[in-house]
Amino acid sequence: DIDEELFQGFILEKTKKTIEEIGQSTSTVLSNLGMIKEGKLSLGGLLLFGKNPQKLRPTFTVQCVSFVGNDICSTEYRDKEEPFTGNLKELYEKTFSFITRNLKKKQIKKGFNSQPELEIPIQTIEELLVNALIHRDYFILSSIKVFIFDNRIEIISPGRLPNTLTIDNIKIGTSIPRNPILFTNARYILPFVGVGSGIPRALENSPDLGLINDVDREVFISIIKRTE
Repeated sequence: DIDEELFQGFILEKTKKTIEEIGQSTSTVLSNLGMIKEGKLSLGGLLLFGKNPQKLRPTFTVQCVSFVGNDICSTEYRDKEEPFTGNLKELYEKTFSFITRNLKKKQIKKGFNSQPELEIPIQTIEELLVNALIHRDYFILSSIKVFIFDNRIEIISPGRLPNTLTIDNIKIGTSIPRNPILFTNARYILPFVGVGSGIPRALENSPDLGLINDVDREVFISIIKRTE
């Protein structure tokens, strides 16, 4: 069930050694990392390295829709696919591709040969998408949802902020990991630092970023405004 190529790349990035140089089996290394318990792959191991995590956890997907207009009740859409499946790396890459292909490009510098840039900074998209995948509540059997409207993007992640976290303190970099195994190891697979700097970086690139901790609905929502 393990994607051996992905796992070996992870080990090389994390330890600067190959599996062969470490001299231990894949199962032993996974056990030492806390990803095998009682002879079975843990949820963290499945999400990070599974070939098909949704076979066992079918709701852990990402659903993406690009709507016409600014209302989720709209019956028109520009782009929509079946829920994305795969391990966290695959979910990140598929979702990032969906978002960027549905954004406008704008010319920043003068000159015919100047390269256009996306209307929303790539760094903002990276930080918020990684945050949704790493920090979502995996006890809630629901998908991450990405809705693209004409005037905004909404990334809706299952689970309110954990413990004593608030919108105000995550804006200044306070971080309490909900999923320690993912938090510790995802940095070797995804563009993730894991020191609480993700939200402050996203705000630096997109100062009008909206963050909603919806306690009643048990979701955390990031709202990125688009260029009118």
